[in-house]
Amino acid sequence: MIHGHEVLEMMQDRIFTMEDLLKAMEEKFGADARFHTCHGGDMTAEELIQFFMNRGRIVPSGNGVAVKECDHHHEGGCCHNHQ
Repeated sequence: MIHGHEVLEMMQDRIFTMEDLLKAMEEKFGADARFHTCHGGDMTAEELIQFFMNRGRIVPSGNGVAVKECDHHHEGGCCHNHQ
């Protein structure tokens, strides 16, 4: 399984439409890739995107979505250092 932060790293400094993001994820990780984070696992690409949107890590930006910089101090924060 692929850690979700690999997707966030792939998205850094870019804005994706949802369609382009899913296509980029498929090209980089494969059509059948499954993803996990410190807070959950065995997610499809669509489930991972929704998970990050629900947590505020992927946010609307222009005509698409982008990564919101992580605040390591907020409650339930991200897990860059907890792999």
